[in-house]
Amino acid sequence: MTDIFIIGVGMTRFGRHPEKSLKQLSALAVDEALQDAQLQRQHINEIHFANCVQGYMDGQHMIRGHAIFLEQGFQGIPIFNLESGCASGSMAFHMAVRSLLADQADIVMAVGAEKMVCDDKSKMFNAFTSAWDVHRTAWQMDTISGMTCAGTIPPGSQSEKGYSPFMDVYKAEFIQHQALYNSTPQQVAAICAKNHQHSVHNPKAQFQQPYTQEDVLNAPPITYPLTLPMCAPISDGAAAVILCNSKKLAQLGVSKRAVRILASVTGSGRERAPEQLEQHIVRLVGDKAYDQAGVAPADIDVAELHDATAVGELIETENLRFCAPGEGGVMAQQGATRLGGRIPLNTSGGLESRGHPIAATGIAQLYDLVQQLRQEAGPRQVAGARIGLQCNVGGFWGVEEASAHVAILSR
Repeated sequence: MTDIFIIGVGMTRFGRHPEKSLKQLSALAVDEALQDAQLQRQHINEIHFANCVQGYMDGQHMIRGHAIFLEQGFQGIPIFNLESGCASGSMAFHMAVRSLLADQADIVMAVGAEKMVCDDKSKMFNAFTSAWDVHRTAWQMDTISGMTCAGTIPPGSQSEKGYSPFMDVYKAEFIQHQALYNSTPQQVAAICAKNHQHSVHNPKAQFQQPYTQEDVLNAPPITYPLTLPMCAPISDGAAAVILCNSKKLAQLGVSKRAVRILASVTGSGRERAPEQLEQHIVRLVGDKAYDQAGVAPADIDVAELHDATAVGELIETENLRFCAPGEGGVMAQQGATRLGGRIPLNTSGGLESRGHPIAATGIAQLYDLVQQLRQEAGPRQVAGARIGLQCNVGGFWGVEEASAHVAILSR
């Protein structure tokens, strides 16, 4: 894996972009990535495009990438359309890596883009309902409900307005975690406040407003223990990454800013009991990534984790072995995961603050890690960062995510 490099990254600011189409958002990210890599369109050998909801939103159910990139001048090359829920961008990246490893190309681009914001809020939230098996919805909801049996839901902690059904997934995961380790809403709020503070200095973040832990706890409820700032917003946006092999890197002469890919590992969920946390998909994929990269959790200088809610970061912090099970919340409260701490997490602001146009998220995480490893993150820079980790998950099946990806990068 040490012969594959990232040489260009680009992304739009995430947020609400009613004036821009999906094609325009994609073009902005691609143009920035090409400029960053000092390349022209004709240099790209193939494109891997990730998108989840365009078919649902505007009827483009097929050839989504072709409809975007042929018009932009990327003609005659392979274009692959990929979807894996919120992990779609990472799947595009992973398949680009595989293509380079198989010598099918020497310069490959992965792009993730979504246009999710619309006036009909019910339509926006319903876009997520196919991220589990629609033919087994009753089984899935019963499974999630079963995970909440050990907890008590405080009165007044449920929003009367509509919200994504995946918030109930994170509620269930928190209640299970709380029953096992006595974790608290205050710990989740500490994670959230940290991420919103990080986003203040990220010009491409959807939100750049700092929150204190008290602000987070006193915000409008979504579903226990989640309040509004703890949850990723619905967003529009796009991100792109350009990769090449070592032979092409030498020819291009851009090695000084290239970032090496030490590992790219993906996996899918499995049928297990809720208490079998040692078999959690993120733990298994993360362990494989550490083995592939030849590094340990203690070697990671900075990480971007999938905090669709702050509960997600809590659980991934433990599954990726940055601390022992049950210590993720304490670790956040002690400041170990903020800038200047032992292992800064989500220095971009994470999904909660940067935004979450779902198929673009995985590539946006890579964008931020590349900035860190190039020492180009400005006020968010982790001093001396040399090794970064990305964790991106998607969908839900049974008691865990349906899809997960972990990448490890190095300067």
